Formats: sequence, structure tokens, C-alpha cells
Amino acid sequence: MKIPMVDLKQQYTHLKTEIDSAVLSVLDSAHFILGPNVKALAAEVAQYCNVKHAIPVASGTDAIHLALLACGIGVGDEVITTPFTFIGTAEAISYTGAKPVFVDIEADSFNIDTTQIEAAITPQTRAIAAVHLFGQPANLDALTELCRRHDLRLIEDCAQSFGARYDDRMTGSFGDVGCFSFYPSKNLGAYGDAGMVITNNDTIAEKVDVLHNHGSDAPYKHSVIGYNSRLDEIQAAILRIKLKYIDEFNNARREHARHYSERLANSDIITPVEQDNRMHVYHQYTIRSERRDAIHKALTEADIASAVFYPIPLHQQPVYQNDYPGLSMPVAEQTAKQVLSLPMFPELTNAQIDHICDVMLGCLGSE
Repeated sequence: MKIPMVDLKQQYTHLKTEIDSAVLSVLDSAHFILGPNVKALAAEVAQYCNVKHAIPVASGTDAIHLALLACGIGVGDEVITTPFTFIGTAEAISYTGAKPVFVDIEADSFNIDTTQIEAAITPQTRAIAAVHLFGQPANLDALTELCRRHDLRLIEDCAQSFGARYDDRMTGSFGDVGCFSFYPSKNLGAYGDAGMVITNNDTIAEKVDVLHNHGSDAPYKHSVIGYNSRLDEIQAAILRIKLKYIDEFNNARREHARHYSERLANSDIITPVEQDNRMHVYHQYTIRSERRDAIHKALTEADIASAVFYPIPLHQQPVYQNDYPGLSMPVAEQTAKQVLSLPMFPELTNAQIDHICDVMLGCLGSE
């Protein structure tokens, strides 16, 4: 039974009539940039996340970059973040001229270990960029308190957590700014690159709005050097259709995660946790095992996709390793050797999950 990591074709087939109609409507309008769907999507995301402002941008990485700039982050500053995530988080910090300062992660949640952040704060620290990895919210109580006490900006990287909640509030609504990616495989995914910045801060919203459109605050008037980071009208139209189903999709992911965890409960595989007062949306269902490579091999041989997110922590990446000689992030480094993400998408079936688990458990039992 061939099983992919994500089945985007199946979701498109389910929504085909609505999506095709929305795309054709845009084509018929011939309004492709900064059109009515972009404006409507911003309003709908702001309402969904219960924030004042949402600014559509071209990608999740752009969202973080522009958010940092709008928060005044620049050359000589330091931004604390996690070493265990996609490089886009650290990359965006580097774009500003600031330095990423890595703090190790919690072994159970894979998120930044907030108990280690204070020791990393220096006079140059200006912000914390916290990632809600795999759809699990980070410790936002601790993060907001640290930022309040040390007068730091809190940037939430919500690239993998659209619809996740912490104390019944949406991720992205706690910090100075929240940053989303709508990359096709995300819980809310476009059919190309796309992103969004959300905030309750009027000044930050105004700055991002100017920065994302060539530094323009009025037609052909450019107050700052900006960027070409506009979400296009076709992607906005597609996202508006999918947004209507996001809770349904996330609930399906949560049910799939429950089924996986039940099937794997009596093995030595470590399954994901869902921490108190947090609603995990399982962008990835990521296990840990000392026999990760054997499991990965068995799944591959059974024509079942799986993936290692992330095999090399950021402080060990070639682009950064010379900047952090001798830096040890033991939990992140050990985690990178043990994690394996299994197929996860709303349309996954119990029969597919059972087959995946049978292959995994069979592999472990045969060793």
C-alpha cells in the first residue's frame, strides 16, 4: 500500500469545484495583485485569530523577516531562537543583520526550553523568535513573561501551527507579531508560496504593510526601502476556500494522531505529547526512537513515506557552524538523531495508519 507524506491531490479533488470557481473568478477579473481576495483573506484571518491586523505576504520566511524589521531588529542585535526548526527562522534573523542566538529544546515538545532562555539574554538581545514546532504551541506563558521582564519583542513563528491554541487563544496572538507560512503542505496551504503577518500593534502593522509593498505608503511614494513581498490574488482566493475548512482539517489531524498513538502505545516508540492548556494541530506527527533508521528503512521498503525533520540542527548547518564553534545543544542534537515524521494529512484513513503501524511494529519485533 503506497502512502505519501501528504496527499495534496486528494484534498484538491475534495475542494475542486470551489477552488476552480474561485481561481476562474480571479482570472476573469484580471485583477491579480493586491486585489479583493487578498484584502478579504486578511480580514478573515484576522477574525479567525482574533487580532486587529493581518498583512498577507509572499512567504512564511518573508513574514518573519518583515516582522523583525517592523520590530526594529537590525545590525548588532541578537534574537534568541531554537536550533531545531527549518532554517527560515534563523535565516530571517540573519537577513536583518542581527545574530541568531540558539537555546536548546525540550525533549518532549521539541520547542525551545524556556528555562534556558534567561541565561542567553545579553545587553544586545532584542527579541525572542519562538517556533510552535510541528503544530505544538511553545510555552507562551513563560515566553511572554520573559519578554515583559526584559523588555524584549516576542515574534511567534506559527508556520506549522495555524489553528493551534494555547489557553483557548490562537497561536500568533500572544506576541508582538505572529508569522504564518501557507506553503502547500502546511495545515492551511496555498498552491505556491504564501505567508501572513498578524499583530495587535498598530505601528507594527503599518510598518509591515509599507515594507511588503516596495516601501510604499501611497501610490508611487516610497518612504523606505521595502520589498516585493505581496501575496498574489490567486493564492488568496485558494486560501479563502481552504480557510473555511481549517477546523475540520485540524480535527481530522488530531484524530489521526490519537489513532497513531494508541497503536504505538505498547512499543518503545516515543509518541508526541500534547501539553497542558495547549491544542496541538499536528502539522507533523513526529515520533522518537533509538531505532529510527531501521524504522525509516522498513517504511521505505513498504512504499510508505516518512521524513526526518530536522536532521541537522541549525547551529551545525554549514552556513552557521563557523559562527558557533564548540556550541553544544545536546537535546536538539540527540533529537535530530531520533525523530521521524509519519504520513499526516486530513484525508489519511485508519486503514492506512494501521498499515503504517503494522510495518513499524513488525520492524521492531524482527530485530
